[in-house]
Amino acid sequence: MKTNSVITIGRQFGSGGRYVGQLLAQKLDIPFYDKELLTEASKESGICEEIFEDHDEKPTRSLLFSLVTGVQMHADVSSMYMDMPLNHKIFLAQFDAIRKIASQGPCVIVGRCGDYVLRDMPNEISFFVKADMNSRVARAVRYYGVDPQKAEETLRKADKRRANYYNYYATATWGDVNNYDLCVDTGAVGVEGAVDVMARFVELREKFLNENK
Repeated sequence: MKTNSVITIGRQFGSGGRYVGQLLAQKLDIPFYDKELLTEASKESGICEEIFEDHDEKPTRSLLFSLVTGVQMHADVSSMYMDMPLNHKIFLAQFDAIRKIASQGPCVIVGRCGDYVLRDMPNEISFFVKADMNSRVARAVRYYGVDPQKAEETLRKADKRRANYYNYYATATWGDVNNYDLCVDTGAVGVEGAVDVMARFVELREKFLNENK
């Protein structure tokens, strides 16, 4: 199946969102980016990749607060950027990397506020992958090696971290259905079923857009 779409995927921890993204990219024969984004951002920014990994999807203070504080304290853009907190420099480097990757052609991008970063692109399609807690716990224990006794707590903490990151930088609410073109439940249809649903959605969306140009 040929596609012209840039696809972004948000996901609950343990829902299989990364694996869904990989299979969808294979099905559509387009590049896949998750941790690969960190490598691209590191190359472009000159910031060590290990630093990106340490700060990956982990917010601290508001970016807007830091920018305003920087302007008030230093009064010029170059100083503002130099004194910006490291995690915000990393977010902006990822922002630039996502925009550059998307400009090069169809692809699948997982996490890191991709739907927000590319929200102005007419060929962007945003998905959110979720599942019920029991399904997520089973996947986390089986595939991620999570302690069964601590699985629910681990999932909730991971989701909270992703939500805080998204809510800071995307100025929206993580997991809100209004932010995505389609939400898919792997607990209801399975990973392969989710891939089929998403691929079909891409096909129908592109057909609709072509017919209504």
